[in-house]
Amino acid sequence: MTVRLLIVGPPGAGKGTQAARIAERFGIPTISTGDIFRANIANETELGKRVKEIVDAGDYVPDSLTNELVSDRLSEADATTGFLLDGYPRTPDQVRFLDELLASRGHSLDAVLRLKADQDEIVRRLTKRAVEQGRADDSEDAIRHRQEVYRRETAPVLEMFRDKGLLIEVDGLGTVDEVTERIWNAFDDAGIGAVETSA
Repeated sequence: MTVRLLIVGPPGAGKGTQAARIAERFGIPTISTGDIFRANIANETELGKRVKEIVDAGDYVPDSLTNELVSDRLSEADATTGFLLDGYPRTPDQVRFLDELLASRGHSLDAVLRLKADQDEIVRRLTKRAVEQGRADDSEDAIRHRQEVYRRETAPVLEMFRDKGLLIEVDGLGTVDEVTERIWNAFDDAGIGAVETSA
């Protein structure tokens, strides 16, 4: 099945868990920029060496290099029949690059899944997890700051996808199975893939 998707959600909304289920259901790879960076660094590719220099210097990887890495990854065999992007695109320029890249290959995104979650509930969830795991650095202030950064960064990107009619919003709170069920129903309603609702 050919499905090209993007998943977006605040830290703590269970995005990684749902991404794995979606990728398995559709038989497509989950492509995360973090994983791409790590793989290129580990394999000491030319791109990886450039990323390592930037990261070691404590700088952000620029859009141009991130775009190059994603373009390279999307041309691999397992991604030719579809993919689930996680963590990219993060900026309006990256959205425009991805649109042009896919269009040049005769493709386009099918949908952007946004996991919505009440910020206070996420903060409660992550604070509880930090206590259980003994992570003193994960204070409520730090968690709230990450939520704020996420919201500020993703707002313009989400607006672009909303304008294109690609945004599907699903409540990310509840049990893992409840959220998965909501996702399947939302995909069905949008006509994305022949998804059976029984797991």
